[in-house]
Amino acid sequence: MKTPIWLAVVCLAASLPTQAQTFKPIELKDQELATLRGRYVMPGRIISFGIAMTSTWQNANGEVIGATSSMQIQQSTIKPQFYVSMIDEKGNGSTRSQGTSTGTGTVTGGSGLNTTEGVTQVVRAAGDNNTAYNNVDINVTKANQAPATQQQGQALTSGSTLVGNNGAGSLSVSSTGSGVQFNIVANNNQGSTVQRLAQGGLMQNTTLLGSSNQVRNLTSFNVVLRDNVPTAGSVSGNLDQLKGLRTIGF
Repeated sequence: MKTPIWLAVVCLAASLPTQAQTFKPIELKDQELATLRGRYVMPGRIISFGIAMTSTWQNANGEVIGATSSMQIQQSTIKPQFYVSMIDEKGNGSTRSQGTSTGTGTVTGGSGLNTTEGVTQVVRAAGDNNTAYNNVDINVTKANQAPATQQQGQALTSGSTLVGNNGAGSLSVSSTGSGVQFNIVANNNQGSTVQRLAQGGLMQNTTLLGSSNQVRNLTSFNVVLRDNVPTAGSVSGNLDQLKGLRTIGF
């Protein structure tokens, strides 16, 4: 009566090594990892990380309103911060009727755009002869030392807003706990544009209601990687620098 029980135990014990081999981890080769979506880089290899953003609106008369903002993070950076330079350009002197008339176009819907994740690029037009350009660049280079940088413009502190206006429209650049946002509202109901970098996502959204406008939303991420292998101290130092981005919503 006991023989079948012992036989079952022996069979189970004999099968254990085979089961253990079944779940043995398999190491992926570098060539296989290179084809996967997304890659991992040790923080110690990142010696410089920068963000540059530009939003501009040009109306039919050639008047331009906009701003450019940049932030550079290196080992010597104490606090990550955006610096903003306003763009205010006069017209070319050849006034056209499209630039002085009020836009009559209508665009409806779009409430769901505020809940998107990742990179969202939208252009909605209800006019003629308009040009809208949304673009995101990621530039990765290698060097032995961080490039020399000189921040230009006015510092954009958390919770602050910089404003400007001219014949093309009104502009605001704001920084909150959720990130950085550019807003341009064109005069004469010609339209509006928003560019926002916040909470791990990027939004570039343009609505055109008039005619003969040119709109540009550009964002560039620039990373410089060190060629040589970093020490343990430099790895922790770079991690501390990158943690500073959390306070401004990144």
